[in-house]
Amino acid sequence: SVYLVARRIDMLPKALTETICSLREGVNRLAFSVVWEMNPKTYEILDVRFHRSVIRSSAALTYAEAQARIDDQGCNDSVTRSLRMLMGLSKNLRARRTQAGALTLASPEVRFEVDTETHDPTNVGVYQIRETNHMVEELMLLANIAAATKTLEAFPGSAMLRRHPTPEPRMFGPLIKAASAQGFPMNPETSKTLSDSLDQCTKPDDAYLNTAIRIIATRCMTQAQYISSSECGQAEFNHYGLAAPLYTHFTSPIRRYPDLVVHRILHALETRSAIPYTHEDMPGIAQDTTTREQNAEQA
Repeated sequence: SVYLVARRIDMLPKALTETICSLREGVNRLAFSVVWEMNPKTYEILDVRFHRSVIRSSAALTYAEAQARIDDQGCNDSVTRSLRMLMGLSKNLRARRTQAGALTLASPEVRFEVDTETHDPTNVGVYQIRETNHMVEELMLLANIAAATKTLEAFPGSAMLRRHPTPEPRMFGPLIKAASAQGFPMNPETSKTLSDSLDQCTKPDDAYLNTAIRIIATRCMTQAQYISSSECGQAEFNHYGLAAPLYTHFTSPIRRYPDLVVHRILHALETRSAIPYTHEDMPGIAQDTTTREQNAEQA
């Protein structure tokens, strides 16, 4: 799907993306789920499985509405209790990723105000990120990593992966220069040392310094890309930004084609049938979707 100032060009017909495939409160929806069994105290993953499912949502909430329910100590219904449980889980997952060297960069999402008659943009603002945004993000990351692990294990030569190559040291020149000008050393040797260095770039009298430095760090990164597992060795599957040895896209099959590919592979695994792609198909599909993603971002 392509997102423009005033409209969205969907990958699939609107009847699918806005109605048939979208979760609705109190309505049964066919889905394909990843389900974890975890230790409730340590959050250690004990078991993970994938299967076709039916989801019946208990509530349809915006990020702001979900955050308000979590923060309201007088609200203790079953949905709110579930949200608080998920929030605790997501914070634990986020802390683990950060400890492993995952980067927290800054690429602010903007929102446009558009004239209703001319459709020209009249103002621009930054989308507000809440803890509930991070909560959903962590669960999506966990699902994507689980899907990558499962598909590679089952089909070593035909898995669709999302790779983020380690940037060349020279690419960090602008970041090192900008941080040095503000009196901060920057060590981009690994994602962990870079993450620690970015955390240090703060000044009491400049609330925006850290965000600005992280925006510059984002610009120094290599582009993430889709690859077939047959294209390179496992040592090169690494996702640098997430500090994850394996990653793919599974959670948005109505707006990204690679997610559909991963769903089909998992479905073949569940039904013990052949995957609908040959060993030779996957590199071309991965390259084409990478190109189309870049085109969408430029648009």
